[in-house]
Amino acid sequence: MAERKLFAGHAIRRLRFQLGVSQAAMAGALEISPSYLNLVERNQRPISAALMLKLAETYDFDPRRLAAAEPGGGAEALRRRLADPLFADLAIDRHQLEEWLAGAPDGAEAFARAYDRMGGGSAMPAPGAAQDPGPQVRRAIERWRNHFADLDAAGEALADELRMAGEPYGAMAERLRVKHQLAVRILPAEVMVDTLKRLDLHARQLQLSEALDPSARAFALAEQLAVEARDEIEALVRGAELDRVAARLFRRHLTAYFAAAVTMPYARFLRACEASGYDLELLQRRFGASAAQVAHRLTTLQRVGARGLSFFLMRFDRAGQVSKRYAGASGSALVEAAVPCPLWNAYDAFARTDETAVQLVELEDGARAFTIARCVHPHGGAPGGVRPRFVIALGLPAAEAGTLAAARGVDL
Repeated sequence: MAERKLFAGHAIRRLRFQLGVSQAAMAGALEISPSYLNLVERNQRPISAALMLKLAETYDFDPRRLAAAEPGGGAEALRRRLADPLFADLAIDRHQLEEWLAGAPDGAEAFARAYDRMGGGSAMPAPGAAQDPGPQVRRAIERWRNHFADLDAAGEALADELRMAGEPYGAMAERLRVKHQLAVRILPAEVMVDTLKRLDLHARQLQLSEALDPSARAFALAEQLAVEARDEIEALVRGAELDRVAARLFRRHLTAYFAAAVTMPYARFLRACEASGYDLELLQRRFGASAAQVAHRLTTLQRVGARGLSFFLMRFDRAGQVSKRYAGASGSALVEAAVPCPLWNAYDAFARTDETAVQLVELEDGARAFTIARCVHPHGGAPGGVRPRFVIALGLPAAEAGTLAAARGVDL
């Protein structure tokens, strides 16, 4: 699959300012012309692999910073902020936005921080009022396009160690026993009435309900192993500057992210995606994961130099109440809808519990997206009770959907 071009002139310019060198001096060190460096800094030329390597060699520069350092989370994240009614009379178009990012990236970053800190323009809370933690956490996630490179690297390294130790579940249980002095115990559902997992530090046990299926049990063990990435997780939480409640929710998201990085290691997962046409059922079987786990993982594939497709995700109930939404790198306006359109055939997935519902969707602005929806039943509830049902809908720009197994036979 062809790699998309990387524009990150703001990161190069920031590095140059930090070093206190001129464009001519940096260009000489990188063995390129000053005019070419000027174009790169203004995002009029992409950063090539050769230039990326030269930056790393010359300035000990971590290439991952090129993706993480986009001011305000990038053009699409800024566009979503500017869609606030507070700015409706300004009519800021995409061209102006790109000029702003190229010409004053730190100004764009300052605007994004101020807007986020104040809780959003038209929805700005009264002084001293508590902010809704949900939007805070989502902004923190979208700032990174739901891709956390350090957690992926740590999870992948751990997965490689576990892979050498045997079958994943057994290897994780053994690591918890040996390294963390925790035994894994499966208990009857009637004992674990109010919870599906419990960490009993007195007994040194991670207790799991028998109601959890194998994929959920493995994921629970991987989440417990996230203690090995505590430094990386806490650095991200501190950097997000959230209030106490939002920080706790963000930490939970990052813990689950690390668990996915362990159970579905980035490089292996991406190779499987590309080889199978992102076949959801095949990916579930290959990695011993649930449909929901695979769907969430698909929104994270934005590693520099090894990007997957730009999936977004929504989870909603029959009433259209959205409980999760990740735009990822898609920039799709579809994920911003307060309530999913009732004509969207994603709702059909409630009646087709073992099938996926696919659709080519065209939005009011002419943008087209290909969507894949599946009904899921999260674990939980009292034994014998009615389990909640949700639809998880994945989508991506129609232009990227040609390689999908689910899109075969669809006129894109």
